Amino acid sequence: MANYLQRFLLENLDIRGAVVHLDSVWEQMISNRNYPSVVTQLLGEMSATTLLMNDQLKHQGRLTIQLNGNGPVSLLVIDCSDQLKIRGMAKCGTDVTSESPSLSDLLGDGQLVMTYDMPAKHESYQSIVPLAGNNISQIFEHYFEQSQQLSSRFFLVSTQQMILGLFLQKMPMTDQIDPDGWSRAEALAATIDDPALWNLSIDEILPRLFSQETIRVFDSQNVQYGCHENPAKVYAMLRSLGRKEVNSILKECGEVIVFDDICNREYRLNALTVDAIFREASSTIH
Repeated sequence: MANYLQRFLLENLDIRGAVVHLDSVWEQMISNRNYPSVVTQLLGEMSATTLLMNDQLKHQGRLTIQLNGNGPVSLLVIDCSDQLKIRGMAKCGTDVTSESPSLSDLLGDGQLVMTYDMPAKHESYQSIVPLAGNNISQIFEHYFEQSQQLSSRFFLVSTQQMILGLFLQKMPMTDQIDPDGWSRAEALAATIDDPALWNLSIDEILPRLFSQETIRVFDSQNVQYGCHENPAKVYAMLRSLGRKEVNSILKECGEVIVFDDICNREYRLNALTVDAIFREASSTIH
């Protein structure tokens, strides 16, 4: 199993980049989701992009990226912590087809919402922009172009079994060092869609992609699935609703059912459990 992100530098071209590969983490994310294949592909590309963008942040924090729209796919959301713990989900209607519709057909009129929480600095940043691009790569390349004024490229592969993503960014001296270097690096990176590369080890992918370039490789970082059972969060939510409201749900349904969409997990609470939750809250207050 290989779930990692690794930065690198093409030293002779002054181009920086990163590569991300997920297999078992990706399988956990989409387990029992039953998304149409085109939605799974989009969610995989979003996952790779979010990890690659998270790696570019200057300060530690949590990055959450959403694509919202009024089309058959109404939401794609990926959440990534500074420890590269990732989780995500999609919302789509039953009218999504697998006949390779365009991104605009799937999302309709939409927007990109990017939220960056930095707990250590007690700061939060949010950016909301219209979607601009015909695919996931183009949307985020356009965002980088506007926000950083540096040419950046994303090359993404997403299947049911794995995700492979590559990020390249031109540095200020790139064109002076080699006027053809950027276009050459782009052409080489585009070969990431070769299936022969998809299951190579971390030490093999970059030399295969950039065989004639001088590559400085940095330490790899492990990527983990960011969902775990968290009943305390559910209990806090029920307390915020209040005992009267929760008891009315119990009376009507016989139990309280809470579904965690992003982690695809259901919590079922009977009357005894609900009573214990509020008794604990009462004893804490006193």
